Amino acid sequence: MNDLTVTQWAARWSIPARALEELVGCTWFPPNLSTDAPMYSEAGVQSRVRLEAAQKGVRLWRNNVGVLMDADGRPVRYGLANDSKALNQRVKSGDLIGWRPHLVVPADVGKLLAIFLSRECKPVDWKPPRSGEALEHYEAQQRWAQLVQRDGGDAAIVQGVGSL
Repeated sequence: MNDLTVTQWAARWSIPARALEELVGCTWFPPNLSTDAPMYSEAGVQSRVRLEAAQKGVRLWRNNVGVLMDADGRPVRYGLANDSKALNQRVKSGDLIGWRPHLVVPADVGKLLAIFLSRECKPVDWKPPRSGEALEHYEAQQRWAQLVQRDGGDAAIVQGVGSL
Protein backbone atom coordinates (compact mmCIF):
# COMPACT_ATOMS: atom_id res chain seq x y z
CA MET A 1 0.00 0.00 0.00
CA ASN A 2 2.82 2.44 0.80
CA ASP A 3 4.24 2.06 -2.71
CA LEU A 4 1.12 3.51 -4.35
CA THR A 5 1.31 6.91 -6.00
CA VAL A 6 -1.57 9.31 -5.46
CA THR A 7 -2.70 8.67 -9.05
CA GLN A 8 -2.72 4.89 -8.47
CA TRP A 9 -4.65 5.34 -5.22
CA ALA A 10 -7.22 7.54 -6.97
CA ALA A 11 -7.66 4.92 -9.71
CA ARG A 12 -8.10 2.16 -7.07
CA TRP A 13 -10.96 4.13 -5.50
CA SER A 14 -12.43 5.29 -8.84
CA ILE A 15 -11.75 8.94 -8.08
CA PRO A 16 -12.03 10.90 -11.34
CA ALA A 17 -8.78 12.43 -12.61
CA ARG A 18 -10.42 15.88 -12.65
CA ALA A 19 -11.24 15.55 -8.94
CA LEU A 20 -7.66 14.52 -8.18
CA GLU A 21 -6.34 17.43 -10.26
CA GLU A 22 -8.55 19.85 -8.32
CA LEU A 23 -7.49 18.39 -4.97
CA VAL A 24 -3.80 18.67 -5.79
CA GLY A 25 -4.29 22.22 -7.07
CA CYS A 26 -5.99 23.43 -3.93
CA THR A 27 -3.68 21.77 -1.39
CA TRP A 28 -0.27 22.97 -2.57
CA PHE A 29 1.14 26.45 -2.12
CA PRO A 30 4.68 27.53 -3.01
CA PRO A 31 6.72 28.52 0.06
CA ASN A 32 8.50 31.80 0.73
CA LEU A 33 6.69 34.05 -1.69
CA SER A 34 7.05 37.71 -0.95
CA THR A 35 4.39 40.26 -1.66
CA ASP A 36 6.67 42.89 -0.11
CA ALA A 37 8.51 43.49 -3.39
CA PRO A 38 7.42 46.63 -5.23
CA MET A 39 4.47 45.67 -7.40
CA TYR A 40 6.01 46.78 -10.67
CA SER A 41 9.58 45.49 -10.14
CA GLU A 42 10.83 42.22 -11.61
CA ALA A 43 10.73 40.64 -8.12
CA GLY A 44 7.16 41.89 -7.66
CA VAL A 45 6.11 40.47 -11.03
CA GLN A 46 7.75 37.13 -10.16
CA SER A 47 5.96 36.89 -6.82
CA ARG A 48 2.60 37.72 -8.35
CA VAL A 49 3.08 35.26 -11.23
CA ARG A 50 3.92 32.52 -8.68
CA LEU A 51 0.85 33.37 -6.60
CA GLU A 52 -1.33 33.25 -9.71
CA ALA A 53 0.25 29.90 -10.64
CA ALA A 54 -0.53 28.44 -7.22
CA GLN A 55 -4.16 29.55 -7.52
CA LYS A 56 -4.40 27.78 -10.90
CA GLY A 57 -2.67 24.54 -9.84
CA VAL A 58 0.48 25.39 -11.81
CA ARG A 59 3.85 24.57 -10.21
CA LEU A 60 6.60 27.20 -10.58
CA TRP A 61 10.01 27.45 -8.93
CA ARG A 62 12.74 30.07 -9.10
CA ASN A 63 15.51 29.15 -11.56
CA ASN A 64 18.64 30.93 -10.39
CA VAL A 65 21.38 30.84 -13.04
CA GLY A 66 25.02 31.73 -12.52
CA VAL A 67 28.56 30.66 -11.69
CA LEU A 68 30.35 30.46 -8.35
CA MET A 69 33.87 29.33 -7.50
CA ASP A 70 34.25 26.28 -5.27
CA ALA A 71 36.81 26.01 -2.44
CA ASP A 72 39.52 25.06 -4.96
CA GLY A 73 38.79 27.97 -7.28
CA ARG A 74 36.94 25.89 -9.90
CA PRO A 75 33.78 27.37 -11.44
CA VAL A 76 30.50 25.65 -10.56
CA ARG A 77 27.67 26.50 -12.94
CA TYR A 78 24.04 26.27 -11.81
CA GLY A 79 20.62 26.77 -13.36
CA LEU A 80 19.04 25.42 -16.55
CA ALA A 81 20.79 25.85 -19.90
CA ASN A 82 23.99 26.91 -18.15
CA ASP A 83 26.29 23.97 -18.94
CA SER A 84 28.89 26.35 -20.33
CA LYS A 85 29.46 30.07 -20.81
CA ALA A 86 28.98 29.65 -24.56
CA LEU A 87 25.61 27.90 -24.13
CA ASN A 88 24.44 30.46 -21.57
CA GLN A 89 25.25 33.29 -23.96
CA ARG A 90 23.19 31.60 -26.68
CA VAL A 91 20.17 30.40 -24.62
CA LYS A 92 18.97 31.85 -21.31
CA SER A 93 16.36 29.86 -19.37
CA GLY A 94 13.44 31.61 -17.69
CA ASP A 95 13.27 32.98 -14.14
CA LEU A 96 10.48 30.57 -13.21
CA ILE A 97 10.37 26.90 -14.21
CA GLY A 98 7.70 24.29 -13.56
CA TRP A 99 4.73 22.57 -15.09
CA ARG A 100 0.98 22.62 -15.58
CA PRO A 101 -0.93 19.36 -14.96
CA HIS A 102 -2.79 18.25 -18.06
CA LEU A 103 -5.38 15.52 -18.49
CA VAL A 104 -4.62 13.58 -21.68
CA VAL A 105 -6.85 12.37 -24.53
CA PRO A 106 -9.65 9.77 -24.17
CA ALA A 107 -7.34 6.80 -24.92
CA ASP A 108 -5.43 7.64 -21.76
CA VAL A 109 -8.34 8.66 -19.52
CA GLY A 110 -7.30 9.04 -15.91
CA LYS A 111 -3.64 9.72 -16.62
CA LEU A 112 -2.18 13.08 -15.83
CA LEU A 113 0.66 14.68 -17.80
CA ALA A 114 2.77 17.69 -16.94
CA ILE A 115 3.27 20.45 -19.52
CA PHE A 116 6.70 22.06 -19.02
CA LEU A 117 6.36 25.75 -18.14
CA SER A 118 8.87 28.63 -18.23
CA ARG A 119 8.32 32.29 -17.42
CA GLU A 120 10.90 35.06 -17.79
CA CYS A 121 9.70 37.95 -15.63
CA LYS A 122 10.34 41.60 -16.48
CA PRO A 123 9.36 44.79 -14.68
CA VAL A 124 5.98 46.21 -15.71
CA ASP A 125 7.59 49.19 -17.49
CA TRP A 126 10.24 47.09 -19.31
CA LYS A 127 10.72 47.56 -23.06
CA PRO A 128 12.69 45.18 -25.33
CA PRO A 129 16.19 46.56 -25.88
CA ARG A 130 17.17 47.80 -29.33
CA SER A 131 20.93 47.18 -29.33
CA GLY A 132 24.01 46.07 -27.46
CA GLU A 133 24.53 43.47 -24.76
CA ALA A 134 21.00 43.87 -23.42
CA LEU A 135 19.59 42.98 -26.85
CA GLU A 136 21.80 39.87 -27.04
CA HIS A 137 20.61 38.84 -23.56
CA TYR A 138 16.97 39.32 -24.57
CA GLU A 139 17.45 37.38 -27.82
CA ALA A 140 18.94 34.47 -25.83
CA GLN A 141 15.86 34.53 -23.58
CA GLN A 142 13.63 34.48 -26.66
CA ARG A 143 15.58 31.49 -28.07
CA TRP A 144 14.89 29.56 -24.83
CA ALA A 145 11.17 30.36 -25.02
CA GLN A 146 11.03 29.29 -28.69
CA LEU A 147 12.87 26.04 -27.93
CA VAL A 148 10.41 25.17 -25.15
CA GLN A 149 7.42 26.06 -27.35
CA ARG A 150 8.77 24.10 -30.32
CA ASP A 151 8.87 20.95 -28.15
CA GLY A 152 5.32 21.39 -26.83
CA GLY A 153 6.04 23.34 -23.64
CA ASP A 154 4.68 26.69 -22.55
CA ALA A 155 7.19 29.55 -22.30
CA ALA A 156 6.76 33.31 -22.29
CA ILE A 157 8.40 36.56 -21.30
CA VAL A 158 5.91 38.30 -18.98
CA GLN A 159 5.43 41.63 -17.24
CA GLY A 160 2.62 40.60 -14.92
CA VAL A 161 -0.06 38.02 -14.26
CA GLY A 162 -2.46 36.64 -16.83
CA SER A 163 -0.15 34.41 -18.89
CA LEU A 164 -0.93 31.07 -17.23
